[in-house]
Amino acid sequence: MNLLDDNRTHAFDSATSTITEQPSSPTERTSAAARPPDQPRLVESPEDKPSGAASSDDFASALESFTTEVEETEGEDRVIKGQILKLTPTHVMVDIGAKSEGMLPLAEVLDHEGKPRFQPGDEIDVMREKGETEEGYINLSHLRAQRLRAWDAIEKAYNEQQPILAVAVERIKGGLTVDIMGVRAFLPGSQADLRPTRNLDALRGQSLKVAIIKLNKKRGNVVVSRKQVLEGEQTEKRSKVLEHLSEGASLTGVVKNLTDYGAFVDLGGIDGLLHVTDMSWGRLTHPRDLVNVGDQIQVKVLKFDKEKQRVSLGFKQLTPDPWLDAEHRYPVGARVQGRVISVTDYGAFVELEQGIEGLVHVSEMTWSKRMKHPSKLVNVGDQVECAVLNVNPQERRISLGMRQLAPNPWDALQDRYPVGATVEGRVRNLADFGAFIEIEDGIDGLVHVSNLSWTKRVKHPSEVLKKGDRVKAVVLAIEPDKRRLSLGVKQLQPDVWETFFEQHRIGDVLRGKALRIASFGAFVEIADGVEGLCHNSEVVDGKGQPFSLEPGQEYDFKIIKMNPEEKKVGLSIKAVAEEASRSEVEAYKHPASSTGSSTIGDLITWKRAGSENS
Repeated sequence: MNLLDDNRTHAFDSATSTITEQPSSPTERTSAAARPPDQPRLVESPEDKPSGAASSDDFASALESFTTEVEETEGEDRVIKGQILKLTPTHVMVDIGAKSEGMLPLAEVLDHEGKPRFQPGDEIDVMREKGETEEGYINLSHLRAQRLRAWDAIEKAYNEQQPILAVAVERIKGGLTVDIMGVRAFLPGSQADLRPTRNLDALRGQSLKVAIIKLNKKRGNVVVSRKQVLEGEQTEKRSKVLEHLSEGASLTGVVKNLTDYGAFVDLGGIDGLLHVTDMSWGRLTHPRDLVNVGDQIQVKVLKFDKEKQRVSLGFKQLTPDPWLDAEHRYPVGARVQGRVISVTDYGAFVELEQGIEGLVHVSEMTWSKRMKHPSKLVNVGDQVECAVLNVNPQERRISLGMRQLAPNPWDALQDRYPVGATVEGRVRNLADFGAFIEIEDGIDGLVHVSNLSWTKRVKHPSEVLKKGDRVKAVVLAIEPDKRRLSLGVKQLQPDVWETFFEQHRIGDVLRGKALRIASFGAFVEIADGVEGLCHNSEVVDGKGQPFSLEPGQEYDFKIIKMNPEEKKVGLSIKAVAEEASRSEVEAYKHPASSTGSSTIGDLITWKRAGSENS
């Protein structure tokens, strides 16, 4: 018999002492002693009752008092099932089957968000507290009942090493406070997850499976670990996965992490690497272009190292290689549609289907030569139509063109601008070798530096033209296959060389100006834009003596050579002197007033006289 049973016996004895027969005299005591113990004493009337004996009403009252006292004593030590009647702003009224209802503080039934966890009509575990409220209600406690049962569950989980459910309540220094059926426990930050996590606040309000790793009931200290539970689950999952893991197997996993070179996929306790090159038959700039963290995907095991537990995965291997029959599905010349997925300096990549991409080179985008960058014509996401130019399945390349779907303006250029026609345009660009003139949109012609002037030796086109000038030119040649158009500006004027050769012959004497003196002779301007060369051997006076020419000075020259094809003219001062000598001889022999013959002496005398007069 325990202490509670002793108390009950003592209380019952005290309550019934007033109705126990008490002999008032020795005779009565003797009679009572002589009466058999199993024979009750009958009291037939109040007069027959001995002095001090209790009535039946006193017995009932004493019994009720004893029962209430026992119930109160037992209620304080055991959990009672009650039913919630109503919730007030401060308390919860509970029916526990007693004479009066019980009341417990509302704060004991609020969750971590401050909302009641029970509603009227719900059952609730409570324990009786000592005393009553001012209104006469029995004091109750839900936390005590919960804590009593919680400690039993915590001890059982600790002894049997089983996980138990807890709710993360608040963030504290070093970890989290969790609630286990009303009992507060500490979850260290290092034990919150498999990997260290900085954002412990994200776990607040979540239900977590934890293991009891430290327990001190006397002090009320409980330390739990979620990491231990997760490690156990992971080990169990890994064991199951390893049983079925083999190269070539298709598995379902969850994308766990993304890097620049691939994605790590959780296969259920073991991670596999899905390299970016094994994600798609096409080109991917980053794994996020195909998958995101949390995505559930199907993968194929490409390689499995059981000792190191390394798994290489593939995604594209689940589908046939689209390049195997690409040459038949995309024949050269076919018109195809696709989506621009990338724009670079040299062109645009167009996705024709999953895994099949083609390149539209910048030179194949438009017939115009003026496009500086592909982004001026297309943008990522645009739907474009192209022509297939070339297919190379071995190198996994398809060359596409956009300009091929539009008429080539160069094909009809000869009809619009025949050779010899005069055109007008704007100077678009200047180069060392000439000027580019735009005669219409996308059609540029080149005026070579040699075709800028008949008369000037032009070293750079900027000496004659400026960017943006409107000029006229003559069509000299057209090469549609090479998209070349040759123009000339000087051809608008007559060719001074052609005119010179038409008007002059060898032997003509001209007045010319010495321009440049070279080691082999002098360049002489003999007409506007026409130059001749007087070699050193031809710079001799009438006496046969050489002399020097001064730049800028004019002299008489005789044409001794002409080459129209090479536009070259040979000049001579020596020939002029010789011609003068012959003329003087003829003039002496045949003077206008003379009727007789002349002698050589007469000629010398005549020349001397001419020298003195000069």
